[in-house]
Amino acid sequence: MKNYIFDFDGTLADSKLCSVIATQSAFKEFGLNVPSTEQIEHFMGIPIEVSFKEMTDYVFTDESFNYLLQIFRNHYKANEIESLVVFPNIPELLSELKAEDRQLFVVSSKKTDVLIRNLQKLNIDTYFKDIIGSDKVKHYKPHPDGVLKIVKLYDLIIEETVMIGDAIFDLQMAKSANVASCGVTWGSHKREKLLEEEPTFLIDEVNQLLQLEDFRLKKVDGYLNSLSSI
Repeated sequence: MKNYIFDFDGTLADSKLCSVIATQSAFKEFGLNVPSTEQIEHFMGIPIEVSFKEMTDYVFTDESFNYLLQIFRNHYKANEIESLVVFPNIPELLSELKAEDRQLFVVSSKKTDVLIRNLQKLNIDTYFKDIIGSDKVKHYKPHPDGVLKIVKLYDLIIEETVMIGDAIFDLQMAKSANVASCGVTWGSHKREKLLEEEPTFLIDEVNQLLQLEDFRLKKVDGYLNSLSSI
């Protein structure tokens, strides 16, 4: 693969604690029933503009919903310094991929300004050729808008492009865009859930991204297995 499109939350960075704290704090401050950690983890990967309405039956006005989003963003920013961390070996991986002349991108459900701030905080922003946040697409994940925009802007060859993410929404997006998909098991969704989406690759360790073909999934007796385990 020559073109690597990364998700951010749960793939490049461990933002779970930060997201859970900010979400629960925002819902509590607004006066809503506080969602469980499990609920929040399930919806990590799609924008809060979508996930927040999935976690409550409350009927929002545009004004009240924007207020909830702002409360969340305030809590997230206040907590990200201490609770947002890059996953081990990610900086080294990105450096090696860049040295091999791979093109690296990020497509995230975060707004672009927050995404850039987070990437800069983790000192990994300079590895990426372009960064696409939720405000740069018309349709959110799992719609393929983000991937298709990068493919078009940089004239990427579909067969040489892979979308890498920890959530089923990333894999669904890749499938809709007709690019390869790579599920990673160190984020929000468990291996079993990722396997249901039949990704092209499935990996358990960051460094396995350097040898993706070794982790191409293949059906054996109706079940998906990686080539390395057959």
